[in-house]
Amino acid sequence: MRLAALLILLALPLAAQVTEDAAQTPAEKLESAQARLTAAETTRDRVAALTATVQAYEAGLAALRDSLRQATAQEAVVADDLARNRAQTATLLGALQAISRTPLPVQMTHPNGPRDAVRAGMIVADLTPALQAQAAILAAQVAELNRLRGLQQDAIAMLTDGLRGAQTARADLGQAIAQRTDLPRRFEEDPVQTALLLASTDTLAAFADRLAAVAPNVQAAMTPTGDLPLPVAGAVTVLEDQPGVMVRAAPRALVTAPVAATILFRGPLLDHGTVIILEPAADVLFVLSGLAEAFGEPGEIVDAGAPLGLLGGEQVGVDGILNQADTVDPSQPLYIEVRDGQSPIDPGVWFAINKE
Repeated sequence: MRLAALLILLALPLAAQVTEDAAQTPAEKLESAQARLTAAETTRDRVAALTATVQAYEAGLAALRDSLRQATAQEAVVADDLARNRAQTATLLGALQAISRTPLPVQMTHPNGPRDAVRAGMIVADLTPALQAQAAILAAQVAELNRLRGLQQDAIAMLTDGLRGAQTARADLGQAIAQRTDLPRRFEEDPVQTALLLASTDTLAAFADRLAAVAPNVQAAMTPTGDLPLPVAGAVTVLEDQPGVMVRAAPRALVTAPVAATILFRGPLLDHGTVIILEPAADVLFVLSGLAEAFGEPGEIVDAGAPLGLLGGEQVGVDGILNQADTVDPSQPLYIEVRDGQSPIDPGVWFAINKE
């Protein structure tokens, strides 16, 4: 038992240090993003700075969730072991107290004779250093437990501020994008033509194909590399009945353009929620559906990393995070489909995908 407790005790400071390091890098990114936001002068700079700020908040909050869960799990381990050690130590102390109250002549005798009496005395003498070692383990465990609880309180305070800051940054980003007027454009959307396309379309694929046919195609050719970042970080699921993939991310996660592209369409479509269709190259379409909010206007040319929208879902509060064992409830997943000409292709031809 003492060996197990010692191993746990030695492992805990390292685990806690990893937890603190994991939260440190996102915190530095957040400070950098906030400094960039303060220094931004033009509207476009403000959009870029706010995009970095939102992403830094997302990274920081994810790290803090992991930190808090690790601290909670380690606290439970230490508390359980502390309770077991306390029970054992209490039993030993009770035995020693009983021995100390026994008259000395009685302690010097043993029913089995002098030899067993000497052996019993030696056992009692050995108990003293063992109890001292056990007491040291208990004291270290109590100190570690207090440290972990302090780490939890710090993480909860940071989570509270981070959740509030992320909400503010997302709102500011939407406002800054609405005020942006300096993006280059390939074409002006024809609302009537778009409405007719929507009215005559019954599938997402058919709409994308018809839209590509009527949109002015002046995009340069591009060779797929298979290493483009996904529009949003999350767990990827390959769908058996659809050509695209689903990405499950945290609620209200920011969706960004994986590469410079033209927005061909942005708006609600059938039962797919808000849809954005990007044209990164001639005859190539990236179809993104399932957004709760979308940014940009049809015809605009956006850079790689430009914000496209936000996923849905309810932002989990601190209490919700504390009550969840492993993960944050995912948002409405983002559906990604890649079309080359009139046909869907494997998104892995363009994107770096770790599939489930």
